[in-house]
Amino acid sequence: MFKKWIVSLLLAFSLSSFAAYAADKININTASADELQLLNGVGPSTANAIVEYREQNGAFANVEDLANIKGIGEKKVANIAENVTVSD
Repeated sequence: MFKKWIVSLLLAFSLSSFAAYAADKININTASADELQLLNGVGPSTANAIVEYREQNGAFANVEDLANIKGIGEKKVANIAENVTVSD
């Protein structure tokens, strides 16, 4: 009985830790080029393009606005959308 309780407790803890980790998104309105490169499919040139676009045009209203940047298409936006946000 005690063993089942310990296993259940460890499982619950690991799932809650994973959920907290998964909830962390990169804010494209505040992230540095280095932080943006943590996203799958975003290299140095794309990260720099995002930062430059933001500096010239202001904050992104939504994630889909990334498609306005030359070299970033709807497919790339769709690939990173679940890992980014425009707010805290």
